[in-house]
Amino acid sequence: MIFTEGLKKNSDFRQVYKKGCSKANRYLVVYVLENGTEKNRLGVSVSKKVGNSVYRHYFKRCVKETYRLHEKMFNSGLDIVVLARQGAKDIRYSDIEGALLHLMRIHKVIK
Repeated sequence: MIFTEGLKKNSDFRQVYKKGCSKANRYLVVYVLENGTEKNRLGVSVSKKVGNSVYRHYFKRCVKETYRLHEKMFNSGLDIVVLARQGAKDIRYSDIEGALLHLMRIHKVIK
């Protein structure tokens, strides 16, 4: 990811949850918060309720790959946290991609 770093610290996640704006659809919840820098930071969180560890890792890779492929379309200077909902159990890449882009449009993150 060219313009993006990972969101790793628990305190960063909590700050985005507390101060960020959230939108949701059937599969995902996306929190967005301005971070005051020129880079985006992306974090993905998947609960054990969504599936086993193999599927949770697959889900994270799909979200990161979708973000990477469409990264040039997004505004910069944002902290973005993507949460998987329980309804996301056993969905495929195309569904994840559609859900993520839908929520990014709703957040007006796409240029």
